[in-house]
Amino acid sequence: MKIPDSLKRYGLAKVFDYLDKDPMNNMGKVMELVNKFAGDTLDRQRAAFDRVIKDEDSCWHQLIEKVWTQTDPDVLKTVFNNFFVNANLVGWPKQEKMREKYGCNIPWAILLDPTSACNLHCTGCWAAEYGNKLNLTFDEIDSIITQGKEMGVYMYIYTGGEPLVRKKDLIALCEKHSDCQFLSFTNATLIDEAFANEMLRVKNFIPAISVEGFESATDGRRGNGTYQKVIQAMAILKEKHLPFGLSCCYTSQNLDSISSYEFIDQMIQWGARFVWYFHYMPVGNDAVPELLPNPEQREFMYHRIREIRATKPIFAMDFQNDAEYVGGCIAGGRRYLHPATVRFLRSGRLTPRQQETFDWPRLRGYTYGNLMRVLESPQEQCVVCQKGEYGWDGWAGTYMEIHPEEKVCALIMTAQIDRENDCARRMLRNGIYRWVL
Repeated sequence: MKIPDSLKRYGLAKVFDYLDKDPMNNMGKVMELVNKFAGDTLDRQRAAFDRVIKDEDSCWHQLIEKVWTQTDPDVLKTVFNNFFVNANLVGWPKQEKMREKYGCNIPWAILLDPTSACNLHCTGCWAAEYGNKLNLTFDEIDSIITQGKEMGVYMYIYTGGEPLVRKKDLIALCEKHSDCQFLSFTNATLIDEAFANEMLRVKNFIPAISVEGFESATDGRRGNGTYQKVIQAMAILKEKHLPFGLSCCYTSQNLDSISSYEFIDQMIQWGARFVWYFHYMPVGNDAVPELLPNPEQREFMYHRIREIRATKPIFAMDFQNDAEYVGGCIAGGRRYLHPATVRFLRSGRLTPRQQETFDWPRLRGYTYGNLMRVLESPQEQCVVCQKGEYGWDGWAGTYMEIHPEEKVCALIMTAQIDRENDCARRMLRNGIYRWVL
């Protein structure tokens, strides 16, 4: 029997009240009731949570206890309702229904940039490439959230620029959409007593504060004095029992500091409940390629972040390498290519007349679909792959191909002067297929 959303919310609100009386002792009983309401929604995640709350020695058990006992009670109740109930137990089934109905991805969370403006000038920042004059109006953001809720999306993430340049609008949006959970990446220099009091009032805004390590590393990239401002902001939030997390960009230069257990213990002492790890990506004219971690450093961080998750009472997330837990690249979005999208990309769109004039020797046997070449006749192309292979090739030699049935995806990069001579690439492509299949 399908349980109405209104009944789910009412029942889980009562669950919270019961849980709040003696959280760590009542949590096991609560999960039994939640499991009845949830059906098969997020069943693996709930099973993992069940294991955690039964293991009192687990770092996750310690983290849950800290969150429950050291967070403002009204804020905690709002996060419970908006994040756990609305964004997951209520929102997820609705998203699944919409995915099935429309044959496309419906995101669990929507990420948006309220502004490109920022009050800092961090070394190598990719956001600076967009200038400081791009803004979404209040009405535009409001419309995005309103439309998102119609699809079952109750989680919204702000990036920038510095989102808190627009903090009055962000608070007003929290107030208007009190059933949603908002998270904002921020440099924290604009968090003061007044803004913290506004966070306490609306109860559904959580900052993820950027910090590059200890003082020398943070100020070295973000400017002198930034570290102390961040420390002050976190102290204000901790004093008011407001939840917050950290956002740490690791580079070739700060990796030793930012991954040290000394720094991890410091994050916990500051009061952070979660930390996002990102590795530096050199983007734009002012990028600093020297800051890009090398492969050995990235592999080290892959394992170190998992060590943190297993041993420390802080929820550590690896933006680039946690795709295995969410069913696909976090940056691209879960289920980024829906089967219906693949069918759309592989559909030839040339008219008979256009196909007659489409006679480039290197594309003989192909038609064109939606920005993609689509293989119609492998015999004419003299390749071993099957009909339906699709992809894109650049004029100077970059070549990408995808074959869903064979589960093959290849990227070939060559520097070609004679663009009409594709013999070498065809031989390489055939070699790939014979080796893989």
